[in-house]
Amino acid sequence: MTERKATVKRDTLETRIEATVNLDGTGASRFQTGVPFLDHMMDQIARHGMIDIDIQAEGDLHIDAHHTAEDIGITLGQAVAKAIGDKRGIRRYGHAYVPLDEALSRVVIDFSGRPGLEYHIDFPRARIGDFDVDLFREFFQGFVNHALVSLHIDNLRGRNAHHIAETVFKAFGRAVRMALEMDPRMQGIMPSTKGSL
Repeated sequence: MTERKATVKRDTLETRIEATVNLDGTGASRFQTGVPFLDHMMDQIARHGMIDIDIQAEGDLHIDAHHTAEDIGITLGQAVAKAIGDKRGIRRYGHAYVPLDEALSRVVIDFSGRPGLEYHIDFPRARIGDFDVDLFREFFQGFVNHALVSLHIDNLRGRNAHHIAETVFKAFGRAVRMALEMDPRMQGIMPSTKGSL
């Protein structure tokens, strides 16, 4: 099997980001972004998605974390899309429910080649530590737009904002892992009746 690895660099007036992924990794991660809580959440993607992720970012954090969070999502999405290749043999669809104490979230993903985000999370507070919870949507929208996936995120219950966020990111990692697994019954086959994704 061809190695499913990629590195993408994004350099703008607002951010400078380099993202490297190995879709067939062991869940190893290295983050240096200046946004510690987002790093903690992306570590969940790596660990539960069994994807090696390395993201180095410098952003205009003296303003806020908005551009950094969004552009990390964009760059990670680009790296995943590049690493997948033509998608032959992948399962394409993935889903996961993840609980953490009182919180429960569901994530469903389709590597369809079409971007779409349904995001339904009502956080009980606006910030987790210093992190603005609105930026989670920006991260996922950036990922969706550039990985070209349909992504449905639903928090089904929860009272603790940290728990809610963690269930979402763990479920996202698990759903991505399922979708990108090679299906032994689909070797060399495009998982679409259209013949391309």
